[in-house]
Amino acid sequence: MSSRLHIVLPWAVRRTRLPLLALRCVDCGCETAHVGDGRFRVNANGKLLDIWLLVHCVNCDWTRKLTVHERVSVRSLAPGLLDGYSDNAPELVTAFLFDPLVGRRNRFTLLWDGCWEFVHSPPPESPWPVQVSVTFHDPIPVRPDRLIGQGLGISRGEIAARVKIDIPLNRKTHRDFSFILL
Repeated sequence: MSSRLHIVLPWAVRRTRLPLLALRCVDCGCETAHVGDGRFRVNANGKLLDIWLLVHCVNCDWTRKLTVHERVSVRSLAPGLLDGYSDNAPELVTAFLFDPLVGRRNRFTLLWDGCWEFVHSPPPESPWPVQVSVTFHDPIPVRPDRLIGQGLGISRGEIAARVKIDIPLNRKTHRDFSFILL
């Protein structure tokens, strides 16, 4: 491998919309739900708050509540955070959905199919080698060999022969990485 790289290509993986949730509907038995407009429900009981994110079944539009905060003191929440829940701030919906602890507690996983796009430019014909830097704007789990194959238009066998990379190609990742195309 040459220590002198001639070109660095930036590639990006971006979210196009919020992912669906793998969550069983109690009403119709459907396995997927969506967030819709991203609405929170805040319920006050004295000085204690319950906050939920409302999700809807894809099939029957039945509404379900995902717990954000349960029996939390009003004073324990930052004023901006409470205002964000009241105003249904989209960045709070995104932060809530992407938090893995929240997903485990509410027993859902994210379904990323059709929710992201791959922005890339093809490598130039020369000079070689070329370094490619892949950045993820959101934690979208994708196999590196799938991205590299799509971006370069080559097969998995050819990827193994022509690509120098420090992470496993066949395991999903959502972290930025780079590789060298020889």
